[in-house]
Amino acid sequence: MRKFTLALVLLSGISVAQAQPSQDRHLILSILDRQTKAWNAGDVAAFMHGYWESDSLLYIGQSGVRQGYQTTLASYRKNYPDRAAMGTLAFNILKLDFLAPDVAFVVGKWQLTRPEKGDVGGHFSLLWRRINGAWVIVADHSS
Repeated sequence: MRKFTLALVLLSGISVAQAQPSQDRHLILSILDRQTKAWNAGDVAAFMHGYWESDSLLYIGQSGVRQGYQTTLASYRKNYPDRAAMGTLAFNILKLDFLAPDVAFVVGKWQLTRPEKGDVGGHFSLLWRRINGAWVIVADHSS
């Protein structure tokens, strides 16, 4: 009987653990959706709300490695100064895995449709952490 009870406890722990990533998956995808909507509304500051507001935020892009939230925000504003440059953003999520209860890894494609400037796109990988109860991007590698 004791083994049966232990097995039930372990199984119930597994189902709770499996339910948590599902909820977290939804939260992360909803943040990415909010970012897309903010970008498409021309609001770079609101787009940045998915990122960790820290000097330790890491962004790796075509121009190299940048560190810090404010540096990343300034770079987005410089590289996308108007709606024509921003275009319409679309994400295609290819993979979302949880490496630990408070760490997630996302791989996807991004596409900017820009009738005036020409379309551009590429791939990205995002390292997410749950910090103070909120999921945030702590590292972004976009190419």
